Amino acid sequence: MRTQTLAPPPAGQRAPVADWRDTVGQAERRGELLTAFDLAERGLAAHPDDVWLKHRAVLALARAGSTEEAARRFDSYGLGEVEDEDVVALRARIAKDVALAAHGEERRRRATRAASLYRTIFSRTRGFYPAINAATLSLIAGDVDQARTGAREVLELLRANVDQSYYVAATEAEAHLLLGDEAAARAALGRAATLHGDDYGAVSTTRRQLRTICDVEGIDPALLGALSGPPVVHYCGHLISAPAQDGPFPAQAEEHVAREIAAEIDRRPPRYAYGALASGADILWAEALLARGGELHVVLPFAQDEFIVSSVAPSGPRWVERFHRCIASAAAVSYATVDAFLDDDVLYRYGTELAMGLALLRAGYLDAEARQLAVWDGEPARGEAGTAIDVATWQRHGRPVTVISPREHPPGAALSPRSSGAARGSSRVVRAMLFADVKGFSKLTDEQLPRFTDRVLGAFAGVLKRYGEHVLHRNTWGDGLYVVLSDAGTAAACALDLQGAMQSIDLSAEHLPSHLALRLGGHLGPVFPMQDPILESPAFIGSHVSRTARIEPVTPPGSVYVTEPFAAALELALGDEFQCQYVGHMPAAKDFGRLRMYQLRRAK
Repeated sequence: MRTQTLAPPPAGQRAPVADWRDTVGQAERRGELLTAFDLAERGLAAHPDDVWLKHRAVLALARAGSTEEAARRFDSYGLGEVEDEDVVALRARIAKDVALAAHGEERRRRATRAASLYRTIFSRTRGFYPAINAATLSLIAGDVDQARTGAREVLELLRANVDQSYYVAATEAEAHLLLGDEAAARAALGRAATLHGDDYGAVSTTRRQLRTICDVEGIDPALLGALSGPPVVHYCGHLISAPAQDGPFPAQAEEHVAREIAAEIDRRPPRYAYGALASGADILWAEALLARGGELHVVLPFAQDEFIVSSVAPSGPRWVERFHRCIASAAAVSYATVDAFLDDDVLYRYGTELAMGLALLRAGYLDAEARQLAVWDGEPARGEAGTAIDVATWQRHGRPVTVISPREHPPGAALSPRSSGAARGSSRVVRAMLFADVKGFSKLTDEQLPRFTDRVLGAFAGVLKRYGEHVLHRNTWGDGLYVVLSDAGTAAACALDLQGAMQSIDLSAEHLPSHLALRLGGHLGPVFPMQDPILESPAFIGSHVSRTARIEPVTPPGSVYVTEPFAAALELALGDEFQCQYVGHMPAAKDFGRLRMYQLRRAK
């Protein structure tokens, strides 16, 4: 996947650090946490000693839920030696996130430690920020009396504070929640909602913290609705027919659909929108969103020129002009693949599901609502892709959809997805791929190789056997392993099981070197199924196979790294079993470009 997004300072000259700070701050306020980290990291390449950029890079990772990577960067940046209050508080913030991710006695123990870190900061600064965090962590640790004592102390501090900022109002709400005063908390949240200045990164942090208190205290989290995150939407719909042609979205219905779209967006204005830009529904959604200040993230299924030829130009030159205007106004333009279209409808579906997953990832970072907006005639799809399939995919786990019919007088029955008709043949299929190798294999002696084959490769074979028919292809060479699986969720489980199998081997007992470690990369993309004439067995080829192979060499030993399309597919599949923690834009092996990478883990 390739992306164009928020522009950094000019690369042709050494931009002042203030410019980098401003750009990172813009991304933070818009809730672009991954972009904020990427920009901070690029700023550090030009200004490696800037503590502010180091702090914001780690904070962006922490806010995005990448706790382990945030902790690693905190240490690698040398922030532990910095006495600045914000930096010291960031160490406590990471300890808090580690505690919140734990359960049972471990959670209480870690919360006690994090509370102690915040209290140490408070004893030096007397600031309300460390005080309220210490109080909330005391509650999580099970010390209710200490939590309430801390909350009352915070309210005393706030009464002496003349600042009427967002953080003051949000902190007051948190203190009232700790004291069980829901009415006062709701009033403070109402004030906070008028003061955040569209700093959605801050809003999402507040909502998560307060939801934790609600969970512990048995308070209805609907109370947080007063401080809701900015709505995120995925938009889709039918292409508009050329004049005098029939179709699910006839040209004469354009004015009616445009009015309905405008009314829906005015009724519930979204802040961020993800989707393609085909003629008809896509462009009408995009135009209406942009006109009302929405932030447009265009996700095209393949290269722009081919997309225009296949999905915009057939409706007439007026739509091509509108396409270019929307592209010019978009906050970001992504390409699911840069491979040739080759009349494969599966690429449309791959691009649409990527857009859905990205919308859900963004909503997750913002702690915000995600819904789908569709222009759909209620009829089944007639191929590998279509609006009916898009709606069914989004609704699969009960996610909300708003449907606008291109007919002014739609049928009385409620629109709901139906099974598609006969599909046009497609030569590509979307599959999940894993590449792995064992670091240290090349140093094994001839005496050790049979034991490695039996114990290590044998363990891998045992894992693959458990996944049975979901394993569509496998190959190995020495320590290398290449596996194709049916979907991202199955591939995620298999990858982590392979890593677990490696880590469970007692290398010393097997007389194998202790430095052996598995590194594993995963990707999801369109590939060509074929019959390998050499192996005389089914196989898969294509540029996305090559892309997956370039991930494994840059993956740290003992880890599983996956691409953004893989992470988005897991999010769309409602994979609560897994977490994808962002680790940054990383250069793939053999000059294959830079890819957004995530560390795959099981959710605790």
